Amino acid sequence: MNRILWLVIIVISASCIQNKKILYLQNGDVNQTDIQPKDSIVRKYNVEQFTYRIQPQDILYITFESLTPDELDFFAKASPNTGNINLQAGGGLIIGEIVDEEGMIPLPVVGKVKVSGITVFEAQDKLQELASQYFDSPKAKVRLLNFRVTVLGEVNSEGSIGVSNNRATMLEVIGAAGGLGDLADRSNIKLIRQQGNEVTVQYLDLLSEDFINSPYYYVHQNDILIVPPLKQRPYRKYFGPNLSVIISSISLLLLVINISK
Repeated sequence: MNRILWLVIIVISASCIQNKKILYLQNGDVNQTDIQPKDSIVRKYNVEQFTYRIQPQDILYITFESLTPDELDFFAKASPNTGNINLQAGGGLIIGEIVDEEGMIPLPVVGKVKVSGITVFEAQDKLQELASQYFDSPKAKVRLLNFRVTVLGEVNSEGSIGVSNNRATMLEVIGAAGGLGDLADRSNIKLIRQQGNEVTVQYLDLLSEDFINSPYYYVHQNDILIVPPLKQRPYRKYFGPNLSVIISSISLLLLVINISK
């Protein structure tokens, strides 16, 4: 009987998850929330800003505004084989272009323009300056359409996430995936990152506040995050839902044993 009770206690203990395995960005203050100063800065970090630079195979969303109808019509017809061109009813031009292997995009009238290696804002200024040589006061806007991060494993919503902010952090992407599950191992998240022809694998610890200073604090395009489960997962998944049934069965068994004595 004692062995059975000890077995139940062990199973229950094994299924428990401590706060220190759940709370993000800890700094040794998990159990000191009551003594933390309120409404004041506790620590400061100087985070190195990540600036995404356009690469081959990127898909750019380009718009030209402030053009007259005649200019728009000329712009659209000047190079019929250039990208996907659509006229806007409000007097603008939309161009969808894939950056080729040489880092170039073809634009009507302007011709091929090199955009790889520069930021989206730098590309925007460059296109606007080039277009101003042909048209009066054009306004160019550039957006990156294919900045995506894939999140797999112990998250509430697996999948590929479109990132509109080119400086999105790892925590923002995880939040967009619905957050990590209760059984996620936040200390051992695998990051697969491709840079050119090189693919690297890193393991990240989101439990430590030091992660803020990590070079992986910001996500890169096409990052893949794989979140593993905690060791408690089998106990919580298989024993947890049936724990009341198990305890009731053991109690009944003990009652029968006592009566039979």
